[in-house]
Amino acid sequence: MMPRIVYVLCGLTSILCAFLLFRRYRLTRAPLLFWSTWCFVCLGTTNVLLFVDLVIFPSIDLSLWRSCITLAGMIMLLYGLIRENS
Repeated sequence: MMPRIVYVLCGLTSILCAFLLFRRYRLTRAPLLFWSTWCFVCLGTTNVLLFVDLVIFPSIDLSLWRSCITLAGMIMLLYGLIRENS
């Protein structure tokens, strides 16, 4: 029962962070906030997929999808960081 609660809380936290980052981005239009928002959207999606993978459909392996989405989020954040410094 405890892992399920942790998966849900991690997903909700990532989605909440994405929402807060986007809300702040709308006010300031800072590019790094934009890319951070998309990174946290990807991380939230990954956490939701983790819950679906391990709790709802344990017979289906979604680890490749989770890894690809996480990689996409990290690439977006890295792109934003590099673009901000140039």
